[in-house]
Amino acid sequence: MTYISESNEKAAQILSKAFTKRNMKFYYCPTIEEAKGQVLSLIPENSSVSWGGSESMEEAGIIQAVKEGPYQAIDRKSAKTPEESRAIYGKIVCCDYFLTSTNAFTKDGELVNIDGAANRVACISHGPANVIILASMDKMCASVEEAVSRVRTLASPPNAIRVKANTPCAKTGVCADCLSPDCICCQILVTRFSRVPGRIQVILCGEKLGF
Repeated sequence: MTYISESNEKAAQILSKAFTKRNMKFYYCPTIEEAKGQVLSLIPENSSVSWGGSESMEEAGIIQAVKEGPYQAIDRKSAKTPEESRAIYGKIVCCDYFLTSTNAFTKDGELVNIDGAANRVACISHGPANVIILASMDKMCASVEEAVSRVRTLASPPNAIRVKANTPCAKTGVCADCLSPDCICCQILVTRFSRVPGRIQVILCGEKLGF
């Protein structure tokens, strides 16, 4: 066991209590493969499943597994017209399981997410019956303020490049606190409590995922 993995194991014990007191279920998985198995084990066959834009879920192979598995996958990218897109979003909001990552989380069990179109933060907040969060331990921050700074400094620039946004950070790699039409930092969501017990399930992974 490396020093980092031992530290993660110990931190997970603290985080388990932190998320549990906020009505969220918590799981810690040392490896990506274990995290993938944990996520899929939480989704019953024939469930309707959708997802937000998540490099972590993609890298872990979970999105592909859902598409190929015994589930009713709802893929927003399958829409060919604005009308189809709106109809699909209606189904996503009412799906059984919504899969996503979190841009950051605090040591006290708060989830911090920044979004452009806001489809992801909307579904975390309300709609889908269950939300499954997958994130790596390197997204842990001391406070909400530090988490917001982390997202805008480290996560938003590569994310803007990923979605081909025409923003200053996509060109320079540095947040400019922009008000660009393509801004991907339109909404900031802090999830500090789940009113529905266990609706949000958090799986943290000891190996690096996403950004």
